[in-house]
Amino acid sequence: MPLTSQIVWLFLLAAPVACISWTITHEEVLREAREFCQSRSQTCRAIYQRKFFYVFTCEYCLSHYVSLAVVGMSGFRLLLEDWRGFVLAWFAVVWVANVYMSGFGRLRLEIKSERMDIAREEKELKDGPRPSAPGQSREDRDPQKLARAS
Repeated sequence: MPLTSQIVWLFLLAAPVACISWTITHEEVLREAREFCQSRSQTCRAIYQRKFFYVFTCEYCLSHYVSLAVVGMSGFRLLLEDWRGFVLAWFAVVWVANVYMSGFGRLRLEIKSERMDIAREEKELKDGPRPSAPGQSREDRDPQKLARAS
C-alpha cells in the first residue's frame, strides 16, 4: 500500500477509535456503567480486577484496546507488511485518536466557557450589574472611565 494511502487510513481509523473511547469514558449515555466501573476500580480486592475496571474510565487506556480491535479487524499495517507493521499501526492509531480526543475535549471546554459567559452577561443585563466591592457603583467599574483616569 502506498504511504499516502497508509496515512489516510491512519487518520480515518483513529476517528472511530476516538469516538468509541470518548463515548464510553465521558458521555452521559453510559454514565451508570462508567460509575460502576469507577467504583469497582477502587474497591475490588484483586489488582487485575481494579485494572480491568479502570480501563473503562480512562480514555487513553481504553483507546489502546479499541485501537487493537479496530486495527486487527481492518488488517491495517503501517510501513511494514508483517507483525511489526501491525504494532506500528496499533500505536500510531492510538496516538492520533488521543490527539483527536484532546482537541475535542478542548473544544467542549471552550464551548462550555462561552456558554457560561453568555449566561453571566444575560443575567447581568436582566438583574443589572452588581458592584464588585462594597460602596462601588457601576460607574466606578466602567472600563472607559478607568482608562481615562489612568
